[in-house]
Amino acid sequence: MLKISLLMVIMVSMISTSAFGETTIEISVSDENIKALDPVLVTGKITELSKYKPVKLTVMAPDGSIVYSPSVTIGDDGEFKKLFQPTLPSFEVGTYTVTASHEETEITAQAQFTVTSQEIPRNAIDQPSQESAMVEKDTAVTSGITMLADAINGSDVIKITGNTSFRGTDITFVVNSPAGNIVTIAQVTPGSQGDFEVEIKTGGSMWKEDGVYTITANHGTSSQHKESVQVEIKDGVVVPEFGAITLLVLVVSIFATIMISSKSKLNVLSRY
Repeated sequence: MLKISLLMVIMVSMISTSAFGETTIEISVSDENIKALDPVLVTGKITELSKYKPVKLTVMAPDGSIVYSPSVTIGDDGEFKKLFQPTLPSFEVGTYTVTASHEETEITAQAQFTVTSQEIPRNAIDQPSQESAMVEKDTAVTSGITMLADAINGSDVIKITGNTSFRGTDITFVVNSPAGNIVTIAQVTPGSQGDFEVEIKTGGSMWKEDGVYTITANHGTSSQHKESVQVEIKDGVVVPEFGAITLLVLVVSIFATIMISSKSKLNVLSRY
């Protein structure tokens, strides 16, 4: 009887193992060696895990800091992918580590890619031609991105809305302080028509400088599509810009003051 029971336990164990496969996470990068301005595509696959919950990708720089940590949706076949654009102004030289994890398991997977310096022709830096300057100007005008920053006076939230003609990848937003330091980085995926919307929260130690902050949208391979807007911050909150209506009111007020002053002088002279 004991032998029969033991045999049944073994058979059940074998059936369970075959019916419920082993949990796995696979991950790979499109290229293990890239230039500092090149993007990198991360792909992977999971098995025996819920596909309704996203996989978490964490990108660690050579210095150990985390530069990206998005949650990526998983397809019905268990596969996932994410294209990472260079951090600004570019990827650091060294080895980056990408880790994939899922909340239903302690199993993780890793892949690495190494960044080498971007070679820039010396003559392009020392002696830019008039033709290249004109091309750069035209590129800035036809960046393919239009965007607008909207915020209420005294608010700690800046709403960025816009549209892009390049819809293949996410848009990376970089906020620079008046001194030029990077304050925060955000990402958004454009809609099917190229529309996008993202909210950036101000305040905290990174927003302690008073002055004009620059928000730059970077899109496309090697971030060739760029557009910037500026927002004034004081005490960590938004300051309204000196708009056209305010300027019109000021002009009218000045004009009225001049007219009243001139009329008063005429009245004084008429008495004599």
